[in-house]
Amino acid sequence: MRILLVATLVSLVSCAGPTPRPQPLPSQTEPVVATFSIVGFDPETGELGIAVASKFLAVGAVVPWAKAGVGAVATQSFANTSYGPRGLELMAEGLTAQEALDKLVGDDSQAAIRQVGLVDAKGRSATFTGDDCYDWAGGLAGEGFAAQGNILAGEAVVQAMAETFPKVEGDLGQRLLAALAAGQEAGGDKRGRQSAALLVVRERGGYGGFNDRYRDLRVDDHEKPINELKRLYEMHKRVFRAPRKRSGDDR
Repeated sequence: MRILLVATLVSLVSCAGPTPRPQPLPSQTEPVVATFSIVGFDPETGELGIAVASKFLAVGAVVPWAKAGVGAVATQSFANTSYGPRGLELMAEGLTAQEALDKLVGDDSQAAIRQVGLVDAKGRSATFTGDDCYDWAGGLAGEGFAAQGNILAGEAVVQAMAETFPKVEGDLGQRLLAALAAGQEAGGDKRGRQSAALLVVRERGGYGGFNDRYRDLRVDDHEKPINELKRLYEMHKRVFRAPRKRSGDDR
């Protein structure tokens, strides 16, 4: 009887055809955060940041997380937003970006539908794309940056970001935005455009020096969100200039 049961099960599996892509669980009924992003680090200023764009309403409310002196995280696809604070916590404890990433996905039973990029305060980077993220999906990590995206026009989107960031000159915000624009030029999110965001943190870089949110800008719904984000960034730079180096700073 036991042998017959096993044979029957094998027969059923062999007739079932290819295993279908797992459907989102009830906890993932929200729209997929299909997007492209880049996290980066500036060794001269110590700034850390993320730039992101998507055919998704208010993407800046979900993807970017950063803390001065610690690191930056972009969490997307069926985004597990706990990756943001948890990733920063792990890097604050001394883990590298790769070690923090390994811990995040290792503890997540649904890692196959996640995508995340990290960079730590020493410029070490890591990126992860789960096997069940929707095509095209993937990422590239290099010195001081990690670029990634899902539901993209193609691999060229991530390649363009990865090639642009190390070459372009300017402050971290300018470099992140230039990389993001290059990704859009290469095709971007294949569903279209809607929102974009930029977050750059710096020790005492926020208004009045009371926090680290140096540049925190969002375009939640716009026909050309990256262009609008660039315009806001240039305006923000004119109004809120870079903080002067204070005595006791180690930057």
